[in-house]
Amino acid sequence: MAFGGWERLLLFGRQNTFAKAWRSRRGGWKRCCHWSAGKALDPEVKAFLEENTEVTNSGHLTPEIRLRLLTPRCRFWREKPDLWPYGDPFWAIYWPGGQALSRYILDNPCVVKGRSVLDLGSGCGATAIAAVMSGASKVLANDIDPIAGMAMILNCELNHLNPFPITIKNIINSEAGNWDLIVLGDMFYDEQLADGLHQWLRKCIRIQRTEVLIGDPGRHQFLSHSIHSQLHKVIEYSLPEYTRQENYGLTSSIVWSYQPSNNSEDC
Repeated sequence: MAFGGWERLLLFGRQNTFAKAWRSRRGGWKRCCHWSAGKALDPEVKAFLEENTEVTNSGHLTPEIRLRLLTPRCRFWREKPDLWPYGDPFWAIYWPGGQALSRYILDNPCVVKGRSVLDLGSGCGATAIAAVMSGASKVLANDIDPIAGMAMILNCELNHLNPFPITIKNIINSEAGNWDLIVLGDMFYDEQLADGLHQWLRKCIRIQRTEVLIGDPGRHQFLSHSIHSQLHKVIEYSLPEYTRQENYGLTSSIVWSYQPSNNSEDC
């Protein structure tokens, strides 16, 4: 199967797999895993990831950030997806919403400088890396896939950064953390998950006065959701040709600020 099959699995199959885990109130994993600087990676998994991904900084909005991704030169660009032994590698694609968030943070370091930042659904960790590069005082990356956590550590090393803390659990519907800023890209791919995100983010804003930035390239599930009426467009980026091809012709990606009205229904 060519990578077109991989991409279709990751783009559309994501709705049936990770969406179920994210929207579960008990989370996608039975226990919480935490990764931090100095924690050793499983050498077998590390070797597999290094062998089957390519280090690249081209074809995306942030050439300053080097990442391990699936590219046409990787074995699994052509292999059958079910031969990948660690679950669907959503983290190995640099999704356009995350690209826009990362670009915006790198261009506007004042957005994160001296602030605490939660990168929700971090994937490859690019937006968390951008926040560290731009002077955030505290960064926590969150994803439900433990392999994504390992990949983030490798990506930190590629960019000569000490790994930031990473939590591997579903934190949606948990207590609102005391974060200055929450960033999330490409998360509105399932209606139930989108509803849960909407409620949880609104609670974070109401209780902690957290700022929320959302990156999305204009997917239907996002544009048609009720949260869209409470978003302020911050900036729009034209996507590089390579990213357009990866995402079935989507041409741009937007950073939105979530600003719920005071009379919004309480969570």
